[in-house]
Amino acid sequence: MRIHADFSSPEARMDFVIHLAKQNIKHQTGGPFAAAVFDMDSHRLISVGVNMVVPSNCSSNHAEMIALMFAQQTLHTFTLNSEGLPRCELVSSCEPCAMCFGAIPWAGIQHLTCGATAEDAKAIGFDEGPRHPNWITELEKRDISVSTEINREQASAVLQLYKNDKGPIYNG
Repeated sequence: MRIHADFSSPEARMDFVIHLAKQNIKHQTGGPFAAAVFDMDSHRLISVGVNMVVPSNCSSNHAEMIALMFAQQTLHTFTLNSEGLPRCELVSSCEPCAMCFGAIPWAGIQHLTCGATAEDAKAIGFDEGPRHPNWITELEKRDISVSTEINREQASAVLQLYKNDKGPIYNG
């Protein structure tokens, strides 16, 4: 499937990810989270991921983990910041949980863009784990820039939709 869209702004990239999260709820294929990896310079879409924890019975199948895995497979590397590869941005519908936070530097992401906050996820019952209190600073120390609360209202609304649809809270 080819995606033809203008992903030149952070808001456009986040809108796309929010749409994926809504579709995941609508089709009952997983939780209210989605992510995508983009080339930071051309804004070309490299990979997507949606939360698949419940249907796969696998606690590590978070949207970010799926998007990172597919990006690495697409680019034929286990380190996305290898020489000769595009600079990679991870766009996530929500701030990372403890597991996904750890995966970001390991995968070689150079920029993280988030929609909803961890507090938004906690408000509907998700436990985001013991993430470092200065998590943004910790990523920046590794030369990973971070943008938060991009289209937060729309991203948070997806979480509320999931709660209202009585979607399973699998780690609350």
